[in-house]
Amino acid sequence: MTASIRIGELAARAGVSVRSLRYYEEQGLLTSLRSPRGHRRYSEGQVERILLIQRLFAAGLSSRTIVDLLPCVDSPSEDTSEAALERMRDERDRLDRHIESLIHTRGVLDDLIAANRAHRTALARA
Repeated sequence: MTASIRIGELAARAGVSVRSLRYYEEQGLLTSLRSPRGHRRYSEGQVERILLIQRLFAAGLSSRTIVDLLPCVDSPSEDTSEAALERMRDERDRLDRHIESLIHTRGVLDDLIAANRAHRTALARA
């Protein structure tokens, strides 16, 4: 990696906070080199990586899942592509189950709201 961008400049170019970049590094999503003074330095290509990471977060993926997908980006091959596809499908299935659970929960809440309304109507008549 040709390190040429400091963390603040990278954050500005990618439209994220410096704190986010540090978090990405802690999670293994992003790497940097250190200058002799200990400052983080990044390559120009890291901007695109951050934009991809942002898209993956926007898709509801966790940092742990994103780490699992990055080999497809870092070392593209049929195997890494297939593994990434399978991981994304698993995440979609997980989201589908979560959505179904939320729909059920909303239905239960709707029933409680209806019961409350009926109770309030009965109180108003009394």
